Amino acid sequence: SLCERHKVRLTPIRENVLRLLWQSHRPLGAYEIIEQLSDAGEKSVKPPTVYRAIDFLLEQGLAHRLATLNAYIGCPFPGNPHRFAVFVCQACGSAAESSFEAIDNAIGAAAARADFEVHGQAVEVTGLCPQCRGKADD
Repeated sequence: SLCERHKVRLTPIRENVLRLLWQSHRPLGAYEIIEQLSDAGEKSVKPPTVYRAIDFLLEQGLAHRLATLNAYIGCPFPGNPHRFAVFVCQACGSAAESSFEAIDNAIGAAAARADFEVHGQAVEVTGLCPQCRGKADD
């Protein structure tokens, strides 16, 4: 696994947080994660514990932070450093990550013109997913 290759440990709390991020299919805030862990029987989960687990998942490339929502999603491409766009539905809250070469190229070209070294990049796009757009058309 990715954690074994990096010689880091996926503790039970880290694994549970990652599982929640994957199962939700929408961005989750830290306090939503705490609430869901508590509902699932996790004993007295404190915010610092969850934030440490989230930080670990971010560092390992297993999750992404969505700045506009101050929430987190599981990464569908773990172990592959990548630039990405996340499409967030304003109606149902679902999120889908996608990688786009055109966006990568445009950002790379703009960074080169500015003599800027890019260390990370994320594009967050809000709108309506196909299901919610279909409901709006009814």
